[in-house]
Formats: sequence, structure tokens, C-alpha cells
Amino acid sequence: MLKIYTLPLGDYQTNCYIVHEESSKTCAVIDPGYQAGTILKALDKLGLTLDAILLTHGHFDHVGAVQALVEATGCKLWMSESDWSQFPSPVIEHYFPLANCDFCEVQFCEDDEIIHAGGLTFHALATPGHTTGSMCFICENALFSGDTLFARSCGRTDLPGGDWDTIQCSLERLAELEGDYTVLPGHGEATTLERERRLNPYMR
Repeated sequence: MLKIYTLPLGDYQTNCYIVHEESSKTCAVIDPGYQAGTILKALDKLGLTLDAILLTHGHFDHVGAVQALVEATGCKLWMSESDWSQFPSPVIEHYFPLANCDFCEVQFCEDDEIIHAGGLTFHALATPGHTTGSMCFICENALFSGDTLFARSCGRTDLPGGDWDTIQCSLERLAELEGDYTVLPGHGEATTLERERRLNPYMR
């Protein structure tokens, strides 16, 4: 059985997710915003060992604790190559502080790739629009949607790398997924994919 713990972190209350199989003490963390100490304390309290970090995209409020967690645990890092490589400009470093960092070897996610991390299996979906490299991750019945899909809303597209037409295509892709999922977004409350198909104006 999949166990998911949510930590809203930082000024933007970014949802950081600790995910593991109930019978396992190995876990993955999705989108560790700032406050690495809070995440490490939660892992210690839960008795979990961090194996991997998965990033839905590269904005600062989703990646702020990455370096500290990698250095503390030696965990792997998964993200899209596009978001890793496209932000070298000093103007954009505020949005993407990982650019050109060499503190770890990054594993780049490809669209439709199956990722084995933290004792779990994730299906990576490329969902650009909020950033060029935005990804969603499906694990069992959970869809980690980052800042692509929110409850009754969707991600903004006015930051570097954002594009409105592109995110509309990504939302259409999510709407066309078979079945239903628990949607765990980058900010705000959890929802379900079926509920968003019916109620979200950006998915109709």
C-alpha cells in the first residue's frame, strides 16, 4: 500500500511529498521546497531512508532543499533535462538555483519513462507549459501534478519558460488519461482527476 505524507513548506506553501511503500523503509521525496531541516526531521521521525528526489519542475520554491538533502543522504535526483539545462542566465537564476550546480549527478526523465525510485515505480509524463520541462509522476493511484494542475485551476505561464497554449495541451493530455487518480498538486489541496475533468474550467 502506498503511503504519502505532505509537508507544505516555505512562504509559497509548496507541497513536498514523502512517498513510500507501507512495507518499506526506503522512500522518495517529490518537490522538496526550502526547509531541508523540516524534511530531514520528518524522515527521521518516520524511520525512512531517502533514496531519490523527483522534481516536477525547476522553480525555486520546489527545489530549495535539493542540495542539502543530496549532501545529507546521497540520494539520487530525477528531473527533466530541459529544466536543468535551459536556465543558465543570471536573470533567471532566481527561478532556477540548480542551474550549473555540480553537487550531484542528475538522472534526466524522459516522457513516458518508467522510473524505479525509493522502492516504487513512477510513470513520468512530460507536461510542459508552466515550464518547458514540467513533469507529472504517476505512482499507483496517485498523480503528482506539480504546478501543471491544481484543484479547479492550473499553473501560471507568465514566468520564464511558460506558455499558455502548451499548458492547455498538457491539461488535455491529463484529462484523457484512463481512469481516475488522486491528484497531488504542487500547491493547495488534493483533488481527483475525475473531479477536475468535471469542475476545472481549464480542463473542459
